[in-house]
Order: sequence, then C-alpha cells, then structure tokens
Amino acid sequence: MLAGSPVGGIYPDLLVGRESSDDAAVYRLNDRQALVATTDFFTPIVDDPYDFGRIAAANALSDVYAMGAKPFLALALLGVPLGKLPTEAVQRIVAGGHDVCKQAGVPIGGGHSIDSPEPMYGLVALGLIDPAQVKRNDRAQAGDVLILGKALGIGIMSAALKKGELKPKAYAQMLESATQLNLPGVRLSEMAGVHALTDVTGFGLLGHLLEICRGSKLAAQLDFGRLPILSAAQHLAAAGYVTGASGRNWTSYGGAVELPAGWPDWRRNILADPQTSGGLLVACEPASVPAVLDVFKQQGFQHATVIGALDRGEPGVVVR
Repeated sequence: MLAGSPVGGIYPDLLVGRESSDDAAVYRLNDRQALVATTDFFTPIVDDPYDFGRIAAANALSDVYAMGAKPFLALALLGVPLGKLPTEAVQRIVAGGHDVCKQAGVPIGGGHSIDSPEPMYGLVALGLIDPAQVKRNDRAQAGDVLILGKALGIGIMSAALKKGELKPKAYAQMLESATQLNLPGVRLSEMAGVHALTDVTGFGLLGHLLEICRGSKLAAQLDFGRLPILSAAQHLAAAGYVTGASGRNWTSYGGAVELPAGWPDWRRNILADPQTSGGLLVACEPASVPAVLDVFKQQGFQHATVIGALDRGEPGVVVR
C-alpha cells in the first residue's frame, strides 16, 4: 500500500530513512551525535490495562535499542473509546507505559490523545548515538553468525490468551519476555564485530531476517533446532494455536524461504509468528560471538543463542 509513496528529497544528514526498511530513522546532528526517531502503537494484546501499557512502551523503545542507540525522551500516543472504557483503565495503561520508561531512564514529556473506536497506546521514542556506531539492518557480511536475543512465541501465546486458554504461568512467561527492555543494543553498538542489528517484531523471525538478507544481498541458513522458543508457546503451537498475522506474514514472504520437506505447519507458524517486543537479531563476525552472547547474558537474556549464519547467495532463507 505504501510502495508508491514518495521517498522525499535528498537530505545528506538523514543517515537512515525508508530505503532500508530499518527500525528507526537516524538524522545526523553533528559529527558526534545523531538523533534516532521512531514511533509504534497498537491495540491491546492482553486484557490487563497496566500490562498492556508496559508491553506497548517496551515495544516502542525496542526500535531505538535496535539501532544501537540509547533512548532519552518519549511522547505518549493514546487512543480511547470515550464513554466505553473506565477512566481507571486508561490511567492504568498510561501508568504501565510510564513505569517501563522510568525503568529505561526515559521521561515521557507529553504526547497526544484521541477518541478512537478501540484502545490504542504507544510511544514516539527518541534516542542519541554516535553516527559511527549506528547499527543498520543492511550491513551484514558474508560469513556472519546470526544470534537471537529472546525466545519466540509471543503471538502464539496471545492467540491462546484471546481464547481464554493461556494458563497463568504461561501468561507470566509471555509478560516477562514482552516487557524485557532490549538494553544490549546500546553495548552492541560499540562492537566493531557487530555488522547488522534489528529486532524481531510484527513480521516474525523470517520477515525481519529477510530484511537483513535483502538489504545486505546475502543468503541465510537457519537451524530450527537451535531456535529459542518459549516453552508454553511450543506446546500451544503444536496444538494448533496461531495468529492470523502469521498466515499473512507467510503469504507475503514464503516464496523466499526453503523449508524441509514434510514439515508440520506449527513449525512454520513459529518462524512467521509476529512478536510484540521481540528480541534483537544480531549479525556479527564469528570471532565476536562469545562477546555478543556475554553482553546478552550480563543483561539477563538467558535465551540468547546462535541460530544460523549468512553467506553469499540470492537473498532468502534456507531452514534446516
């Protein structure tokens, strides 16, 4: 729908714009500072207003971290169905977003609210970074190793939640993952061996990996057996739980993916599962793998692991 929209004029200080399908825009302020700007908002994926606010805020800040930047300011975006949602619920949504931003050391300096048919919440998030340390999603190199920072399965678990069939322990697991801030992005930006960085969100692991492949003109090999998957999500996926977005994702990019013959649908669904506030996807040189994994472990990302590699070839993904 947006493919025909104008890209805009030539702005030499716009270091990252629409051309690379990256996580955020980056605008050079001077030789040592660049502004990272992004926005994200959505309707509730959980019933609890406070939890919804936390997830939405963590998700919006993630795109700043995915560029390697440190967020410093946020503006709130709020849609409320006037007269249909209790005032206390709206206040709880905003409080959830505030608390996550406080955890990140980011003030919410204002924002905008509208009357809307259903609740919506998110942020405009701004960050700062040295222009030389910006981590784009189209700078991966042949021979790079792929590392994923969080386990997959948020979309599948939210599908079960909508049917009232997600157990409390599984909900806690989903919430812990979706509200964990992608803080390692700041440290990873300082590592020369890290060539490309993005976060796995609405297009699923395959969609965001394909953005790296197409932007960097490389082919990827993915080892399904090494993928970190939330324990409850794997069980639910095998039982047939899936989101509609997963199918739409696969329809949009499945032609660029090679799967093993006879694979069950639930495995494909995990690969295309939309992640809300998902993990960082890193492409780094092999020698940097221990240091990258150490950064994740120090920040409490226990699921971070090597999942594949990149090499020369037609942009696409081969899954083993």
